[in-house]
This record gives sequence, C-alpha cells and structure tokens, in this order.
Amino acid sequence: MTPANVHSQESLGRVHFIGIGGVGMSAVARIMVARGLVVSGSDAKDLPVMADLASAGARIAVGYDAANLGDAQTVVAGSAIRADNPELVAAREAGLPVLHRSEALAATMGEDVVVTVAGTHGKSTTTSMIAVLLQGAGLDPSFAIGANVPALGVNAAHGASGIFVAEADESDGSFLNYRPRIAVVTNVEPDHLDHYGTAEAVYASFDRFTELLPADGVLVACADDAGALALARRTQARGNTRVLLYGTSDDADIVLHDGGPGDVSVSTAAGRFALELQVPGRHNALNAAAAFAVAVELGVAPGTAAAALASFSGASRRFELKGEARGVRVFDDYAHHPTEVRAALAAARSVAGDHKVHVLFQPHLFSRTREFAREFADALNLADTALVLDIYPAREDPIPGVTSQLIADHLGAGGRLVAGNAAVAELVGAAEAGDIVLTAGAGDVTAFGPQIVQALRG
Repeated sequence: MTPANVHSQESLGRVHFIGIGGVGMSAVARIMVARGLVVSGSDAKDLPVMADLASAGARIAVGYDAANLGDAQTVVAGSAIRADNPELVAAREAGLPVLHRSEALAATMGEDVVVTVAGTHGKSTTTSMIAVLLQGAGLDPSFAIGANVPALGVNAAHGASGIFVAEADESDGSFLNYRPRIAVVTNVEPDHLDHYGTAEAVYASFDRFTELLPADGVLVACADDAGALALARRTQARGNTRVLLYGTSDDADIVLHDGGPGDVSVSTAAGRFALELQVPGRHNALNAAAAFAVAVELGVAPGTAAAALASFSGASRRFELKGEARGVRVFDDYAHHPTEVRAALAAARSVAGDHKVHVLFQPHLFSRTREFAREFADALNLADTALVLDIYPAREDPIPGVTSQLIADHLGAGGRLVAGNAAVAELVGAAEAGDIVLTAGAGDVTAFGPQIVQALRG
C-alpha cells in the first residue's frame, strides 16, 4: 500500500506556508529551506521562530494577506487555518495545490531511510530520543519533532546521513502520508474520537499505517501495551512485514529491565546493556528501549546506542522541570489522555519518593472529557492533591452538560474543581519541602508552572 498523495520535493516548486509559526509547520519549513527550496510564510503573530526562518532565507510576513502568496507554486496550510483565511482562499481560487503539513514533510524526505514514530502517547519523546541517540552515535539524521528538544536545540533539522526521523501524528489520520522503512508504535488506545468516531476506526488506521511498510521494512512495537501488541500480532499474521517487539516481557526481542532511576537496561541476543537515563518513569524507559531498537536496526552498535541515550534530557513539556523553591520541585507535562496522566504521576511519584505529589490538571477538549472523565479521575487520584481547571476547548465548541465537574465528581478527598486564580495559592499552601508539583494538560495550564515557582519564592 502506498500513500494516496505522494509528492516529490522537486514537484513542489516555490512553497508558501500559511501559519508558519506553528511548531509543526516551522519544522517542515526549516527543513525545506535547508534542502534548497524557495520558502515563504506568514502567521497572525510575529513568533520567535519566524526570525530564525527569515535568517535562514525564508520570506516571512506577519498577518494574513492574499498578497503574501507572491509567486508560490505550492501552499501548505496549518490545521488551525480557517477556511476563510484570505491566503487560503486566494490559493484555492488560483488552483494552487494545498498540502497538509504531513504531505509537505513526506515530500522533503526524498530517498532517505525514513523512521516514523506513531502511537497514542510518547511520540515526541521517542522521536527525540532516536534523534539524540543517532547524533550521539556519530550519525547526522534529519528530524522533525512535534516539540522543542533542549538536547537538540531545535525541533527540526536537515542532516547529511540519509536517515530521516519523524513524529507521525495519528490524530487526524495524517500519519498515513509517510513512507517509512522503520515504523515505531509506542501504544494504541482509543483517542481523537472526534475524528475517528469509534475505537475500531482507530485500530484500523494503525493497521493501514503498518501496511505502508515495504518488504524490507520493520515494525518496532511495544509488547507492554495491549493495543500495540495486538497490532504487532495482526501485522505478523499478514506475513509480509518483520516485527520487532520491545518491553518487559520475556518474549520481547528487546527486553527492558527497569529497576527504577539508575537501574535501567536492555537485553538482546548480543547481551545486556545499561541505559543511562535522565528522565524518570517506566514510560520513558520503554521509549528508550524503542529508540535503542531503532538505532541497532540502523546499524549502530548496541553498546554505542545505549551510551548515547545519556545525553537525552527530555523534550519540552514532557515532565519538564520549571524550577525549584523551598525544596519543592515544579514540573510541567503535556499529558492530556488518562494513560499519559497516570504515567506522568507515576514518574512524579518515583521522583518524590516518600514525599507528596500535587497536580494541577486542565482537561483538553470537551469530547475527550466526556469520553474519559472517570478514567481521568482514576489517574488523578494517584496524587495527594488533585486540582482540576475548566476545560481547554481548543478547536471544539462546548458540549451541553460536559464540564470539568464530570472529572471532579470522581476525585478522592484530595481533589476538587478549582478556578485558575485560586490554584496557585492552594498548591503553594499544600506543598512542603521534598514534594513535587505537576502541571498537566495540553492547553495553557503550562503557564501556571512559572507562577507556582515564583509564588513559592515569594
């Protein structure tokens, strides 16, 4: 099976990005500029990354205007761009091809060996780990990641090794636009039901994703996740794709031994290798095992691969330390699905030890809150204090009867719904030396971390 819309880099001509300041859009634009394409772009706001792109050679405009298209031959539109955007309207009237970001990124990959990382959770971290590991092993991969990565300095770059590592987003089905040689699947769970409608449709989309692999390709899947393991078994049953399993079970090809911080290793047919990880949590140990597996598939010696992970310090908004004051450490995490919240709190608990964990959670999307309210509450009840903010709507209109109270109704004694202006004071009052405070969610809850640190210092 091949993607429905395959474009070559040469066929794009001059490319204009509508919404170029977004983290995913700027990543593709950065790579295109580095690969010699003529790039222009615009955004509603003057974001810092736009100055970087201008310095690299892109023509940048602030504000949307049909004139910004110039002599563009291909247009790439961000997912947040409205249908009545003047540049998008002008592009369609002119008959220009309008590509999704993933289609544009796929076109830049050319003849590279493509590694795509998909999954309901852990995509950004695992993609980041692979890129950092390959760099540490002396390779120079191209990469495109949906988060900024301190260890890399950027979220996208053009490399010279002929290897391209990319995060593949399943939320809207766009991960089907790539042509991977190696496909990593960290986990498969029902999510983004606003797009898919049913859990069965989610599973079917991952089947189509693995069908993109060529005869010499490989699926690297997590044996510890029921959804990913079931996908691996279905892929094996088709009989035309090699499958490599990683996880803590003995039947995994890459066996993870996770004894907690400072005691993580993997076993392969070649021996056992210690992984020096700066990031806590079983989910990160599994992500590291996936990165290790990919590197070995690409020819990196196992010992070199294991040692190279030591330089990975995390991805932006993935259990990211925001500061420490009065002995209280404040972290921020992008967790916006119950499984992710549970994993983030487990990591927080491993760091806190005998001390307490306090979480400020902001639900993301009305539809997700409606589907998973009880599961969110069950995860949040792992914390000693669980405060829940109003729903961050993102792209959705309100759904009658769906509020954060659906989650709060199932919280334990330490949990309740709270207004934003009261959350900081309550957390500062509850936290003691040695405790961990975690802000979690995909919305603007991330702004509370620095506020909490400042209040602790005050």
